[in-house]
Amino acid sequence: MMTVALTSAVSSTSVYRGLLDYFQSPAAQQPRAIAHPDTTVNALSPEKSASFRKAAVLIPVTRLCDGESHLVLTVRSANLKHHAGQISLPGGSTEPEDNDAVATALRESEEEIGLEPNQVEILGQLGELIMPSGFRITPIVGLINNDLVFRACPEEVADVFQVPLALVLDPVSYRQSSYHYRDAERIVLELHYEDYRIWGATAAILHHLALSVHVQDNQA
Repeated sequence: MMTVALTSAVSSTSVYRGLLDYFQSPAAQQPRAIAHPDTTVNALSPEKSASFRKAAVLIPVTRLCDGESHLVLTVRSANLKHHAGQISLPGGSTEPEDNDAVATALRESEEEIGLEPNQVEILGQLGELIMPSGFRITPIVGLINNDLVFRACPEEVADVFQVPLALVLDPVSYRQSSYHYRDAERIVLELHYEDYRIWGATAAILHHLALSVHVQDNQA
């Protein structure tokens, strides 16, 4: 598939400030569940999804510098059993020693890309995303310095790259597509940047954040 680099009509400065404003708003204190693009997933009963395994991911956003802010993403290792080669946010399954979703996201981020917990200023969290693969993912949003050097764990991460925040938080940058999973056609969102195709759970989470910030800006 040929990828298309999209450009955003909004600036990093405005969306960065919008992100900060959102996490100071009442809406962020009671986050809504993230709607999956596939309505059949959203139709899962609360009883069924309650048994799904908990996981958390970190959305690392670089602090504004010279009018620019970026979001850090990873390319999963080709050797992984699940989702090999896909674009992902650093994170993973909750372990018994994790006190909460923040602890999971920070632990996994340190393991995957060498991002130390004391290098992250937590802004807040989003609602859960239910995945047909049997996971309940809680995204944690945090600020990091823009000059950090990441150390990818080769067993899990093939590459670490950054995407302009203005693109990620522009809802019109996302498109719908479909893929075959477990004998069914699933609807997913995708976002293209340079040669990277960001889709699946990662795109659903980022699109939800984009909509949340966009709505907050419109209400301000």
